[in-house]
Amino acid sequence: MTTAEDIIENETARLRPAGVPALKPAQQPAGPFEVAATKPSARDALVTGLLVIYPAFAAVAAILAGLFLAGASSV
Repeated sequence: MTTAEDIIENETARLRPAGVPALKPAQQPAGPFEVAATKPSARDALVTGLLVIYPAFAAVAAILAGLFLAGASSV
């Protein structure tokens, strides 16, 4: 089993010289929790707008329905 002391005493890890370029990240498709980089379309904007506006309208409708059912609409 590797312990912290083994990792500290291990001298295989070295810093790269300044002139050496950094390693490239692995090129693999996005996983289930990563978003693939694509340009948003009009459909994406419409769906996002509906997801924002629909709950607001539903909340207002629920409040109005509650006031109506409670008889507070005549006040």
